Amino acid sequence: MAIQQGQHGDRRLSSNYWKYWFGQTISNLGSSITLFALPLLVYKLTGSALNLGISMAANMLPYLLFGLLLGAVMDRVNRKRLMISVDILRALVIATIPLAAMLGWLSVWWIYGVGFINATLNICFESGEFAAIPNLVGQDDLVTANGRIQASYSAAAILGPALAGVLVIRLPLSAMMLLDALSFILSAISLALVTISFNGAADETRERKRILADVVEGLRYVLGHPVLRNISLMMALVNFVATTAMTQLILFAKDRFHATDFQASLFYTFSSIGIVVLSLLAGVLRKRWSFSRVALSALMLDGIFILISSLTHWYWLALLCVAISSGCGILFNINTGSLRQAIVPNHMLGRVMSIAAVLAWSVIPIGSLLGGWLITATGNVGLVYTIIGILTFLIPLGFSLSPIGHAERYLPKKTEQAESSVVVQPAE
Repeated sequence: MAIQQGQHGDRRLSSNYWKYWFGQTISNLGSSITLFALPLLVYKLTGSALNLGISMAANMLPYLLFGLLLGAVMDRVNRKRLMISVDILRALVIATIPLAAMLGWLSVWWIYGVGFINATLNICFESGEFAAIPNLVGQDDLVTANGRIQASYSAAAILGPALAGVLVIRLPLSAMMLLDALSFILSAISLALVTISFNGAADETRERKRILADVVEGLRYVLGHPVLRNISLMMALVNFVATTAMTQLILFAKDRFHATDFQASLFYTFSSIGIVVLSLLAGVLRKRWSFSRVALSALMLDGIFILISSLTHWYWLALLCVAISSGCGILFNINTGSLRQAIVPNHMLGRVMSIAAVLAWSVIPIGSLLGGWLITATGNVGLVYTIIGILTFLIPLGFSLSPIGHAERYLPKKTEQAESSVVVQPAE
């Protein structure tokens, strides 16, 4: 059998990694402006919790419809080249919002359509992105690299909503989408400057099966793995319950605290601050405690702080709770993402990422619609947030009794990790 040196070799956080990091940080700055501006635009057009729920559903429905197929596609193509193309297409799609506003065509249905198309493109990009990281850094640095990427993304996201809250005083909300479109172009340029492939050597030599067979293979892998299967199931339940907390954040700020547009933007800013802090601590916490302790505790704390925010009438305490809750949520995501990257063979990473997303996010459209309906029916956004907080705490507590509670048993052995920097091609 032939043996090739892996593409990342012994390098750590190389110049290619930092090119990638820079471009995606800029892209996230633009997207974080849209993250605040788009729900606010829907709120100003309709003033409806149900319409906010429909907006979230439109953004998540593509994961259910196309996630499995597009994840398999990303394992069969040149990932970097397609990610560059997707960035350009995302720029064009987002730019249609200010164009429609200028022509007098903008409606809430146009926003739903843009969200649906943009989310479909995001599936492709995220599948490639997830699979790219193991080719940029060594396996021992996955948690640190993912943590730094998430922290830098969120540092940009701190500035984004605050900047949007200031710009909204001077600019139409729709015009701010042009900043997001520009950030996608800069992301495409940064990806073009990366000199290594986002595909492992095994991806180029392995047998090409029919795409449906690739999807089935990925599904069997995830559903047959005790930890991956239970993580997907747990996240489906958590996302069904908790998606309303972020979907209705604008309404929560406006209704509960009578916030101005700028004060509402600070909820998104503080959310990003919490993400930055705990993303930077992800590697440190993971080295000190087990995956199961860090991940499950983070998710339970997420629920506790959603509950506290639902009960308080103090604006600044609510901001602090949102910061800690969001930080704990992303700490869980970093650890589960890094666990998947450590367990799953490189040639299946795109499929596994998209399959995990489909399994975990397929319920979000229903959850967001149900949450919007409950807030409309009860007229009490605080009550709905209270229920969300309690359930978000109880779900991971229950799953601590599943294989997730001792996930370390399913990690590759140290000897296998040491050999993962080379690609072994079996004889024909």
